[in-house]
Amino acid sequence: MRCSGLVKTVLCALVLFGASALGQQQNIPDAPKPKVPAAPAQFPDDAPAAPANPRSEQPAPGAPAPANTPQPSQQSQPELITSRNDLPRVVVSTNFVQIPVTVTDSSGHLVSGLSPRDFSVYEDGIRQQLKFFTSDPFPISASVVIDTDLPASTMRKVNETLPALIGAFSDFDEVALYRYGHTVQQISGFTGANSISTTTIAKIKRPGREGGPPVIGGPMGVGSGPSINGHEAVPGQTNNPQAPPPIQEAFVLNDAILKAAQDLSHRDKARRRIIFVISDGREAGSNASYDAVKKVLLSNNIAVYGMGVDTAAIPIYDKLNRVRLPGFGYGNILPRYVSDTAGEMYAAFDRGTIEQAYGKLTDMARNQYTLGYTTRMTASGAYRSIEVRVHRPHLTVTAKQGYYPLPPQRPQAR
Repeated sequence: MRCSGLVKTVLCALVLFGASALGQQQNIPDAPKPKVPAAPAQFPDDAPAAPANPRSEQPAPGAPAPANTPQPSQQSQPELITSRNDLPRVVVSTNFVQIPVTVTDSSGHLVSGLSPRDFSVYEDGIRQQLKFFTSDPFPISASVVIDTDLPASTMRKVNETLPALIGAFSDFDEVALYRYGHTVQQISGFTGANSISTTTIAKIKRPGREGGPPVIGGPMGVGSGPSINGHEAVPGQTNNPQAPPPIQEAFVLNDAILKAAQDLSHRDKARRRIIFVISDGREAGSNASYDAVKKVLLSNNIAVYGMGVDTAAIPIYDKLNRVRLPGFGYGNILPRYVSDTAGEMYAAFDRGTIEQAYGKLTDMARNQYTLGYTTRMTASGAYRSIEVRVHRPHLTVTAKQGYYPLPPQRPQAR
């Protein structure tokens, strides 16, 4: 029994000695100590924000959305501007397109009460989102251009109606006066319509020329009389085949409209800008071409309104004079300006009709719908087509069919 106890003691000592030797051989390190979190770093107030995580965490099912997370129903849509008083804040970049629109019924009367939903606008075939809409009347900036080389009898009627023309504008309108024949002359700059004096009106009057209505086409036109060796025979003159051709008269309608348009381009964009032309529409001898003047008009949102007088008011003469003959220009180019700029044309032969037409034209120019949208801004000034549609039956829409965008404006150096 004593021996067995001694054996147990020896075995226990051997086990303890072996474990100690094994631990020293493996050199087992102590267990790691728990890591104490460092204090958060302090950032300056102007430190940049961290980039947004494209894979944002979604709330658990049934959990309410965080208070600072905008809900889809709370996202505001662009508000449609409906007051012309806000238009200057919209027209601050060259990619804003403003479209005056006239809507008439089958009787030719202006139609009121339409809303933005009644219109669709397309540029180069692509539907545009309206950013501006109003039916409010606009004040007018008008360049009145008068042909003062009309026959004396017609010129007398025009002279007598000039006070009525000025009276057709409102107190909020501004008017500049021009006259033209073989040259263009500005009689007065832009001023309030009620400030134009009788003295200023008198300066634009001219006696006119003697003779009947000129015709440049047809059997009664220039170049249709007897000729000698291919040259027109002029009674009372020696018809020398070697003599130079007679100097043709100049009727610089293109130059006159261009001058008026250039002056109008500097007027306030929140006004309706129009050129009011009283003429028989003849064009010959201008330095400016029709296409060049048309580009200036459409680039600056200027519409031409025409009062056709003399030959332009006589159907048979007007039909003949719309034919262009080489070397003699156009007999009546005014309807082309009116059509391409979405203006309006009246033809009147007597004083009373002329005076009534003044009021109709200015009223139509002032009371239009005005639509606006923003489009891409490019350095190119290529023509862009426009189509305006109204979603109601039996109505006629008159609007410009296109425009030339102005180039982007360079920021001015300070």
